[in-house]
Amino acid sequence: MEQTRVAAIQLSLPMPEAAAAPCAQDRAPSLHEQLGFELGWDHARYGSVPPVDQLFQQSPLRQGWQAGRASFGRRTLRASPHVRQWLALRCHAWLRGRSFETLLVTPNYLQQLEASHCPITRQPLQEQAGTQQRRIDRVRDDAGYAAGNLVQMSQQANQAKGDRDFAALQALALSLRQGPLQQAGGLDLASWDRLVTLASFVTELPHEQAARLPLRVLPPNRLRLFNPIQALQALLTRQLATPGWSQRLTRIESLLGSDSLRADFSRFVLALAPRVLRSRELLQREQIRWALEDAWQDALVLKRWTQFALNLGAAQAEALVHKAAAKKLSPVHVERHAHPTEGWALERQGFRAAA
Repeated sequence: MEQTRVAAIQLSLPMPEAAAAPCAQDRAPSLHEQLGFELGWDHARYGSVPPVDQLFQQSPLRQGWQAGRASFGRRTLRASPHVRQWLALRCHAWLRGRSFETLLVTPNYLQQLEASHCPITRQPLQEQAGTQQRRIDRVRDDAGYAAGNLVQMSQQANQAKGDRDFAALQALALSLRQGPLQQAGGLDLASWDRLVTLASFVTELPHEQAARLPLRVLPPNRLRLFNPIQALQALLTRQLATPGWSQRLTRIESLLGSDSLRADFSRFVLALAPRVLRSRELLQREQIRWALEDAWQDALVLKRWTQFALNLGAAQAEALVHKAAAKKLSPVHVERHAHPTEGWALERQGFRAAA
């Protein structure tokens, strides 16, 4: 079945000019050497100096940088903060043998991941080193640096998450809920619950399991949602953040195919709406977002949602998301991906090919 995500339109920068990696003693360069040379070439293109630990003579990154400097001279492009971030992220992946998909993951793409607050800790993100320093990293550690798998969060949240997948995160949150510990890795239970939800978005789950998950964090921009019912869950929740939500939800209800589904939908909305109406009085964007997320802590909201979602089914949920988008009832752009993990290197656990 085709998968669904709720995200913004993606724009791509032009591809860099091809640059040939050096070949020592007529030996074909390895993929590691080729990528290092291209990375050094791009550093030179933007007038940026590579990391000092890569400036030794045999480094393919240094060789590409020197070749690029000789080619570009003073005709370099401006290295914006997102360009520098892009170069640093590629360097980080290259040194660790991780796959990095450069066709879609561009400086412009990284700019669209920008957030003012960490979606997990809810603390303001900072530029300087510290627990709340902004970081862009993968949600799924068994996948590479690819479009749809990247999110900006704090250093603290990123380190606490580590390489845990959805199942491991869910088990840790359950352990904390049972006590006696109140936190782990410097994060409280609410933060771990948000990490669980974040990981669930990019984990293909049975519909029955995905339908029972509360929306403890709204999907960050450009994240791909593998489970259609969660895409619908996010679309409906976001409705209450802007005026006219009642009329839009009524129109979405009319798209449902049976009286029983419409009744389930109405009961869900009646449970959710009173718990987030106060968000209309909030002025800051992040406060509204948090009010929407916190409404899902209510047991009645989750119960009403689960009843509706289980009766709806995955295929119907996907169709409803796209119908709502076609009728301009979605507050965010909806894009369908027939192959949502293309370029993620899942078959290699996120590592690049050895060749």
